Amino acid sequence: MLQTLTDLIDMRSFSNLWYWIALAVTWSSASRWVIGVPWDMVIRARRRGGVAAEQLHTLMQLNVARYLLVAREGGLAATALGSFLMTVLLLLGFAYQVEFCQALSFIAVPMTLVAWLSLRVAQHYEAALTEGVPSTEVLIHVLSRHRLHVQLVGIVALTITAFWGMVQNLNISILN
Repeated sequence: MLQTLTDLIDMRSFSNLWYWIALAVTWSSASRWVIGVPWDMVIRARRRGGVAAEQLHTLMQLNVARYLLVAREGGLAATALGSFLMTVLLLLGFAYQVEFCQALSFIAVPMTLVAWLSLRVAQHYEAALTEGVPSTEVLIHVLSRHRLHVQLVGIVALTITAFWGMVQNLNISILN
């Protein structure tokens, strides 16, 4: 029974279809929701303006306030805990060769970079709000540029993950 279960659920992450599906969903979601704003809302605001643009501004202001509140109130603790967990994950994955931790590292490290980029954009947007609400065109430009950066991080991360996974699968097939 246990053998059947372990055959069904392959714990070697890089040869597991579910890992690649989870990786694709992670990056798809990251580029679809830019600072918590769904991309279709940005497109709608660009095309229609009016109420759609107002909704975009409102949602952006809410999400920026939320991001910055979390960063200011729990940023130090989150950074310390995140650094500890990332260090443990990387050590287990690459010093102790735990493939599952390697696979999680290839998701967590780039997503940490995306979170940092999002926080940076939120800080710039808040600073811009002190001078008045930016125009819809400026907001769309900022979100488009941030989405492009997220997609570039995703492309690099997916490429590195694919190469690493290929090497891991080749090493396992050669050893067996």
